[in-house]
Amino acid sequence: MEDTTVATDNRINEILTDNLKVDALQEALLNLLEVPKSEKETANLTTVCNELQRAFTDTVSEATASAAASHENQQGGAQKSAETPKPAGASNAEVSARVQDSGVQIIVTALARQNNPHRAQFIASALHHLSSTNTVSPKVICISLLTNKNLTPDNDIFWITAFGLIKKIVTGVDYKGVREIMKLCLEKAGRLPVNLRRSHLPLVEALYEVMDLIFDRSASLLPGYFIVNELLKLYPEYKNWPHWKVDALQEALLNLLEVPKSEKETANLTTVCNELQRAFTDTVSEATASAAASHENQQGGAQKSAETPKPAGASNAEVSARVQDSGVQIIVTALARQNNPHRAQFIASALHHLSSTNTVSPKVICISLLTNKNLTPDNDIFWITAFGLIKKIVTGVDYKGVREIMKLCLEKAGRLPVNLRRSHLPLVEALYEVMDLIFDRSASLLPGYFIVNELLKLYPEYKNWPHWKLSSLLTDFVDKFRRAAQMLSIIGRPKLRPVVEHSGHNNPALNSWKLDSVSLKFQLKGALPYNPELLDTQPGLLRYIIKQNYSREMVCTVLDVQKKQKQRCIALEEQLIELMIAALEDCSRVDLASSSNPASGSPNSGSPVTTVDHYPCTCAHLSSLLIYFVLFQLISFPYLVMGLHNKLKGKGNQQQGRDHLMWVLLQFLSGSIQKNQFSDFLPVLRLIEVLYPDSEPLPVPDYTDPKCAMQMSAMCILMHILKKAQTDNTKTPRSLPTVFRNHNEFLQGLAHNPQLSLLTPNATPDYRIALLLNAYSTNTEYFQRPILTLSESIQGNQKSTVPMPGINCVAHASTTPLSMTLLDSLTVHVKMSLIHNIVQHISKQAQHKSSVALAPALIETYARLLVYTEIESIGIKTFITNLLSLVFKSHVWSILHALLEMFIHRIHHSPPQYRVQFLSTIHHMAAVPLNTMTQITQLHLCLESVALRLITGLGNSEVMPSLTRFFSPESKPNLISTDSEELNRVLVLTMARAIHVTGCDSTGESARWCVDFLKTVMTHTPHTWANHTLQCFPQVIADFYQQCATPRENMHTLKKAVEEEYRKWKSMSNENDIIAHFSLQHNTSPLFLCLLFKMVLDTERLPPIAYKVLERVGPRQLAAHVRTLCDFLVLEFSNSAGGQHVSKYVETMNSIIWVYNIVPIDRLMLCLALRTQEGSEAHVCFFIIQLLLLKPPELRNRVQDFVKDNSPDHWRQSNWYEKHMAFHRKYPEKFSPESILAEQGTLTAQYQTLPIYFSNVCLRFLPVLDIINHRFLELAQVHKNLETILERLGVLYKFHDRPITLPCITLFHYYESKLRERPNLKRRLVVAVIMSQQEIRPPGWALTEAYKQYLGRSADDIVWNPGLPYYTALVKRLVNTMQGKPVFPHLEWRFNEFANSGAHALHVTCVELMGLPCNPNIVANMLLDVLLKGYCNIPRGEVMEWVNTVGLLLTWLPEPYWLVIHDRIVELLQKPSLVAPGDGILDPFTMLNLDHLEATGCDLSVALTVAVAHSFWHHASFGQVGRIPQLLRERVRPILTTEEQLVVVYHLIGPFLQRFNNEVARKVFDVTIELYEALSKVDHSVKELKYMDPICDVLYHIKYMFTGDSIKTDVEGIIRGLRPALQKRLRFITHLNLDSIENPSSVNTSGNLPGPSSSTTSANTNTTSTNNASGGNSNTTNGNNTQGMTGVSGSQSTNTGTGTGSVLGAPGSSVGLAGITQTSTLSGGLSGSGGVGVGSMSAASSLASLLQDTSPVNTSVP
Repeated sequence: MEDTTVATDNRINEILTDNLKVDALQEALLNLLEVPKSEKETANLTTVCNELQRAFTDTVSEATASAAASHENQQGGAQKSAETPKPAGASNAEVSARVQDSGVQIIVTALARQNNPHRAQFIASALHHLSSTNTVSPKVICISLLTNKNLTPDNDIFWITAFGLIKKIVTGVDYKGVREIMKLCLEKAGRLPVNLRRSHLPLVEALYEVMDLIFDRSASLLPGYFIVNELLKLYPEYKNWPHWKVDALQEALLNLLEVPKSEKETANLTTVCNELQRAFTDTVSEATASAAASHENQQGGAQKSAETPKPAGASNAEVSARVQDSGVQIIVTALARQNNPHRAQFIASALHHLSSTNTVSPKVICISLLTNKNLTPDNDIFWITAFGLIKKIVTGVDYKGVREIMKLCLEKAGRLPVNLRRSHLPLVEALYEVMDLIFDRSASLLPGYFIVNELLKLYPEYKNWPHWKLSSLLTDFVDKFRRAAQMLSIIGRPKLRPVVEHSGHNNPALNSWKLDSVSLKFQLKGALPYNPELLDTQPGLLRYIIKQNYSREMVCTVLDVQKKQKQRCIALEEQLIELMIAALEDCSRVDLASSSNPASGSPNSGSPVTTVDHYPCTCAHLSSLLIYFVLFQLISFPYLVMGLHNKLKGKGNQQQGRDHLMWVLLQFLSGSIQKNQFSDFLPVLRLIEVLYPDSEPLPVPDYTDPKCAMQMSAMCILMHILKKAQTDNTKTPRSLPTVFRNHNEFLQGLAHNPQLSLLTPNATPDYRIALLLNAYSTNTEYFQRPILTLSESIQGNQKSTVPMPGINCVAHASTTPLSMTLLDSLTVHVKMSLIHNIVQHISKQAQHKSSVALAPALIETYARLLVYTEIESIGIKTFITNLLSLVFKSHVWSILHALLEMFIHRIHHSPPQYRVQFLSTIHHMAAVPLNTMTQITQLHLCLESVALRLITGLGNSEVMPSLTRFFSPESKPNLISTDSEELNRVLVLTMARAIHVTGCDSTGESARWCVDFLKTVMTHTPHTWANHTLQCFPQVIADFYQQCATPRENMHTLKKAVEEEYRKWKSMSNENDIIAHFSLQHNTSPLFLCLLFKMVLDTERLPPIAYKVLERVGPRQLAAHVRTLCDFLVLEFSNSAGGQHVSKYVETMNSIIWVYNIVPIDRLMLCLALRTQEGSEAHVCFFIIQLLLLKPPELRNRVQDFVKDNSPDHWRQSNWYEKHMAFHRKYPEKFSPESILAEQGTLTAQYQTLPIYFSNVCLRFLPVLDIINHRFLELAQVHKNLETILERLGVLYKFHDRPITLPCITLFHYYESKLRERPNLKRRLVVAVIMSQQEIRPPGWALTEAYKQYLGRSADDIVWNPGLPYYTALVKRLVNTMQGKPVFPHLEWRFNEFANSGAHALHVTCVELMGLPCNPNIVANMLLDVLLKGYCNIPRGEVMEWVNTVGLLLTWLPEPYWLVIHDRIVELLQKPSLVAPGDGILDPFTMLNLDHLEATGCDLSVALTVAVAHSFWHHASFGQVGRIPQLLRERVRPILTTEEQLVVVYHLIGPFLQRFNNEVARKVFDVTIELYEALSKVDHSVKELKYMDPICDVLYHIKYMFTGDSIKTDVEGIIRGLRPALQKRLRFITHLNLDSIENPSSVNTSGNLPGPSSSTTSANTNTTSTNNASGGNSNTTNGNNTQGMTGVSGSQSTNTGTGTGSVLGAPGSSVGLAGITQTSTLSGGLSGSGGVGVGSMSAASSLASLLQDTSPVNTSVP
């Protein structure tokens, strides 16, 4: 079918060109249309038309016939097909249309060539005739006319004739044709020139009439819906409209502004202004009406939709703005062309008149002037006139417009020539005056905050300033903002340093330390001229943090990099390179020192090998960071190595430290080289060439020295690279260097000697296996033998076993773990392989359910491997997430018990998220029924012990972030025990002390979360707290428990129930009935243990059936019986007759605990300590605890023996197993009831206890002792009892894993108010906890000698008030530690409670300060005096480091200590220099500039006080910073009387607004309102304000950076009450009107008129606010003047005559308006045409008369 159609079309073309003789038609048409030269000779139009009609008709008929014949021939010759051929009729219509189109094109072409309108009209008439007779379709004629290429505005005859013809015939076109004609008309409209001449108006009118006819709704040529659709498609967003009526406005403006050649011929200015105003008004009105009509059409034609159409009002505003902009552009263009200053001023005066009458917005005029391309320094008249006009009208522009004008002015300033001629000076002066007015703070055209922001953006780093006259203005303005920047800056911030903790990254206070990850700059708010030190990069801060152990999470937090994004941080990479090079130099010095002082003694001497301290390479921390950062792609390993190469290339010989660097690189390379490209490791070869340039081979190191692994690390790297090249079939660029020949031969000898013994236990240390493993960890051929040897050495022989504590319990016979020295000598890759083998071995043992326990050496070695943070993913993470769940699902309880014990007794550091996840796992395990196992009691006790350790071990800064991460009210309570009241109580206590110590927000989101958490706890385990406990709780927790009180059991009822059950026991004889009755008792009344107490008390024995009942009850339900027993004991002891009865009760309980093993001592003491007892019952409860702990010898003996024979430094020991077994043999443990039943032979299966690897009753009791201390401290009456307990059992703290953090810091901090008046108790706590560690710690590890002497005093000698030198030495010790100086002896941080020496020094210093027998106020003041009185003794340049230390200490001390900062602030504000400043006193900004004062040797006390406050708040928790609003409201505001005090307050508070905004935005609002209140108080107290500009700048900074309009309503009333100068400066904050500021009385009273001076003041500042209407609304314009007709008023004359009269005149002149003002006043409310007031007309007339005079203009005013 398609082929047939194409053939038909081709045939038609042939017919039209050849057969149908179109050429003949063309000839006929041209002959007919030959227009004669004169009208008289014109042929009769009718004849011509008839001939044309006949020609068209004949041609169409002939063409149609030919087409039909051709179609018949085609059908006959072609084969029939399924598709129907094209009908003949369609071909006839096409032929007719083509004939018409060809003919009309000929006629239109003839028409386009005519240059005589009469001849053109003749042809147009002929075309009209053809249309009216239906000879030719009118659509064809219209389309032919509009598509002719000659239809342009330049061919005006053709244009007018064509559109006149279209207007006549378009009504005969169908609506589709009209739609096409409309599109073509709109296209022609777009081709009209931008600037139309007057001669163009008929062209516009002709086109307009056609469009008007098409748009006419009554004519209905086209649906309006189609019209509006086309318009919105062509002109989206109402842009690029054609020149409809604006062209008329343009023509009018050009005519009006035609400036005459001579001044005498100048038209009257008033007339011109009125005409201009009328032209604008009329055009705007007509445009608005047209827009409204178009909007109505759009609404009527379009279908209704969910979205509301754009309101007409918005369109009106846009149309009005477009008209104004177009008109002003025309006038400005005319102004730019003037070369006569008088003529230019004439036009400028007209523009000013349009602005003053609100006809045109002054902003539009200013922007049009500044954006005109002719505004250049070469066009001096236009330049001077334009900036002169801008200066006069810019006061009427809103601040946003002024900001835009300022930007354009600065842009123009940049275009001034570098070398100005003398003739250019007026240009600079004109621009300077505009800039000076904008920058004038008293004029308040624009907030200075915006100005300085723009200046610093345009001229960063104070470069590329414009001409010096302007640059001085700009730099002076920027310099004035330095005071505001100073008030917003923390003093000495670049020198402040944080303390890095294990969980420091969870602390919200870290927001204060954040740096930009690219530039390493502080994240300062706003573009202000801050101190250059603040704007500089801070690599020192980042390097300080990186250097600290366990700092990787804090590094990510400070840099604000997301590990999941895996984006390279070049700044981090650069600083790590710097640290590696610095560490290389440090290691060189350490190596030299160690070689000169070799360790004395021998491993084979009488003392065990493990007594020799070993500390890993100081670069080990860097290797861990390197692996971590490369793993998350934060740094690139090849680029890092290249950076090292480039840094070290020119440094010369680095022999001493190079092995350390190679060891660091080996750690990463050995584990990653198999997964990465060979090319990534080529830079390492280049680095080795630089570091090892030796020509002689290096000697083989001593393989009995652990350093040998590090000394051969370079050779190991080369081995790995060579193996990688061999695997990838890559040729290495170089051969093996000669320097490593001996090393290579040694390693090859080890690898090829299978007979070599790799491990020789109990002999001299041998690290050859480490060397072999490190070198061949990527070579499986040589790696398997040594790694299997190492693994099998700790797994034990499958055939031999060793006994374990308990009954029938044995383990594989390997008891000596791998030493830490050997593990430290292995690379990360080898450690990963080893720990993988261990996990695989444990998993296989669990799957096979072996009855032989894991070897002690395996568990100990596994624990030691878990301390390495670089293998965390396969270490602690795999342990908690995978291994534990696997073992639990396998029900191999011996392995599970071993792993649980290992975690709580051996793992010192693990990320808090893992510990909280582990706690959730423990609760899940405890909730699963395990009644089928025989060791249920032992495992349940272990689970509870682990949970207790996990809860109490949470650091204060870890609790809230960790719990909020894992708990939500909607989810399952996986962190809360569903049945253990004691664990939940301990969790509440832990949360209470964390909130107290860290000061979490007690009213915001944290408080709501806390309440939800407590509700969940109460749902599972309802409980109450005693009043003395509630008094210590934070307010949010105390309020909750007071509202949710639960009833307590009546003691009298309890006694009766016990007596009744006891009678039942004695009366029942059937064993099954007894078991059934008493085993189900826990569901109703859990009294069975009370019965056992009475049995033992009465009979001194326990019947065997009791154990069967206990077995049926189970350990989980037994907890309820223990709680009841505790209450019953309190009841019995309270009612005892005397000492003999008490002793009997104690003996009875002692038998239950130690003889019959019913309840373990730690479970009973925990329950007793946590029971809710009030008054005397509480005293009795604590008395029972003391008696049961101290009177029987069982616990004391165990504690003494355990402490005497064991050491907590397990990582140094190789014989823990022997000591552990010795203790358990002496004091075997039985787990009732299973152990007792096994002894009785009543168990069906062979009973076997779970293997105990680390725990015993002493270690299990240690966390319980912490809680007992807590509870005793709450009640002052039992403090003496606590001292006795600590004296007897305090030695157990030798084994506490956090002896400083939890017992001392927590107790001293949380119970500070309880301990304040108990110096003996504080001393006893310190002695018990810290001094118990003395024998295992090196000298000087914690306390100073002065404090230890105080501890050694007698009990009565408690008075000690150390002087300032003591505090100075204490602070200096911490300062030196944070500087990196070796103050403390080296500690093994991997097994220490603190991460690094800085954290350790901080905590031991806080313990010493809180342990002093002094009032907190005295201690804190002495700390401050170290700075404020002793700053002269501080080394020069270190003042800020001491400030940092003192502020840091105060943040870690309890509230009574740090509140002294508030006292010192109040004292500072009351200093005479601030309260009554006189002559010779430094201004407050200089007084607070610490760097300047220190350099000049001035008094630093004021600046140091503010600096310490800054340091304190910078380090502080949010609870401490959150007290600032209260401090301002209650203590600071009442004493403010001077501006100097106010400046100090702003200095104190300003820098911390950003922190408030980051943490709790609500606090920003509170603080800001307080700052406004303080300003208001000072404003009403002083007569003159000298520093209001910087103060206002700070308030604007707060608004635009933090608050926005959130507190606008709160501060508006305050601002309205300030003095006018302040109101004027702050008016943009609340959008105050200048009228209400300058003339507050005129708002309320019309009779009290201001004097003449007020008119002068307001003449240039209020041009738009008084005239609200535009155009011809004369009544609105002068409405205010009708009130003052009885007298002369300056302010009223301003409303009518200002604007124009005050600014019209020659350039640089100022015309007086004395007479004009009288005319204006006498005229009252009358106005001339166009809405121009009489005053304005008079002013314009006066200027016009001046312009008509040829004499020079006199600008003086008589």
